[in-house]
Amino acid sequence: MPRRRFLITAALPYSNGRLHVGHIAGAYVPADIYVRYLRATGADVRFICGSDDNGVAALKTAREQNRAVEELTAHYNASQQRDFAGLGIEFDIFGGTHQPEYVDIHERFSQDFFLKIHEKGLFTKRTAEQLYDLEAKQFLPDRFVRGTCPHCANDQAFGDQCEECGRSMDQTGLIHPVSMLSGTTPELRKTIHWYLRLDRLQSRLSSWLAGKKDARACGAVWRPTVLNQSLGRIESEGLPERAMTRDLTWGVPVPLDDPDAKGKSLYVWFDAPIGYVSFTAALCKQQGEGADGYAHWWKDPDCKVVHFIGEDNIVFHAITWPAMMLATHDSDSLQGKLGEYQLPHNVVANSFLNIKFPGKEEEKISKSRGSAIWIEDYLKSFDPDPLRYYLTAVAPEAARTAFDLDDFIARNNGELLNALGNFFNRTMTFVHNYFDGKVPPAGQRDEQDGRQLERRIQARDRAGEELEACHFKAALGEVMALARAGNAYFDATKPFLSRKNDMAACGRAVNVCFQTARTLTALIAPFLPFTADRCAGMLNLGEGYRNWASAADELPEGHRLGPTQLLIKKLDPKEVFGS
Repeated sequence: MPRRRFLITAALPYSNGRLHVGHIAGAYVPADIYVRYLRATGADVRFICGSDDNGVAALKTAREQNRAVEELTAHYNASQQRDFAGLGIEFDIFGGTHQPEYVDIHERFSQDFFLKIHEKGLFTKRTAEQLYDLEAKQFLPDRFVRGTCPHCANDQAFGDQCEECGRSMDQTGLIHPVSMLSGTTPELRKTIHWYLRLDRLQSRLSSWLAGKKDARACGAVWRPTVLNQSLGRIESEGLPERAMTRDLTWGVPVPLDDPDAKGKSLYVWFDAPIGYVSFTAALCKQQGEGADGYAHWWKDPDCKVVHFIGEDNIVFHAITWPAMMLATHDSDSLQGKLGEYQLPHNVVANSFLNIKFPGKEEEKISKSRGSAIWIEDYLKSFDPDPLRYYLTAVAPEAARTAFDLDDFIARNNGELLNALGNFFNRTMTFVHNYFDGKVPPAGQRDEQDGRQLERRIQARDRAGEELEACHFKAALGEVMALARAGNAYFDATKPFLSRKNDMAACGRAVNVCFQTARTLTALIAPFLPFTADRCAGMLNLGEGYRNWASAADELPEGHRLGPTQLLIKKLDPKEVFGS
């Protein structure tokens, strides 16, 4: 049977700032868990990410910090890579759409995409009105304009999207717009842009999305929030033309021999998702497969493409990006033939994560208000796995949730430490004290032993089913339930008593505990990779311990164990973030 193949992408973070817990909860920890699980099942996987350097976000921050935009994006690209590595989020490549080693290949792919769509007549060149800053003497890119959203009345909406209600818009639709450059009220002036004819792709997009409602038919479980937001948008508003060029020089130049294209670049949301493809090509080139090797991942129906994003990116990944790929197809089919871009197998989106500091009300994460927990700061003092655990346990998979510092400490100490850490500690201590650091004989197992051993298989299978469906919170729940069951079995069999008068019964119980610990080591690996490695060291397991199918294989009698290690640290509320 051929190996399953997956191309997994995580949303490209803007290279204009540090990463906080909201970013990580939205796309990156879930994606990393999924990749680690898939590899544990034997799948062939490529994990793609990189920074989104082009467009207005970087320009705006560079202007505010009085830095060259090239220097700013390079700084944050490197900073983000360190944060991801510190959390154990292991991409096969982390590129950057304007980083020196990637900019040429990214521009080539982006311009080729644009030209192919242009050749098919799916762009309309037309004159439109755009906001112009008289004081700054320039047209205003979308993110340089703020105003009131006409849909939800949020008075901090940007010119391309309201981050409160998630609706995309044209900047001219803002009520009371204000230039972010000068603080003045801009005026409307005429300019020329190229608009993608989303209306001509609407029928195919709608049919494709509707097909995602049936998980059995499409082979993936799409989250209701993704389908509701994307299909709902089409059904309620339809798909208008959308400008895919901007009056901007920081970006990918519009590749047309047309005087009206001079000084214009591709809209950042046109070129950003193409970064997934260009980075894949760069990875293939680095691995000696040639840049054209990207087609093996993007244009072969046997490879499943899965995007992990935050809720603010749903429209672009479930509508605009698939539309762009459909626009390059040589036929009207919904799924590309061999040699054509494959539409996403799944688009996995988490909702926003709010934050709650001790003694305060829950609020939105905001770097400007200082209401954020920065990954860089967290990693200076704390282990990565408790954060990975908490962000999965409270993951905003179906609705917005909050990072509550009190709850974070309570779950670390009450769940990770008391359930998982305690089970490993008491089991390891017992065998080193009374069985010379070796797995004791299984002996004559009884019904109680059999039930506990069967729980291991059930936990592996149930967690696997949830992970296949991208239900990471539920999968983690299955794993932690096995840890609690291990403690309950230890308490029920009482090896601490039987060691005094029945070493055979004592050894049998400890043997079952070690078989449970061996299974737990494999099952926690996608969620808690650093902890899993420490567990594997204590159990003296080989490199293949993560294999999902063999997670319930038993350790043989006499298996020599490694030294006991501290698995989970207790967190003191007084030391955590000054709380």
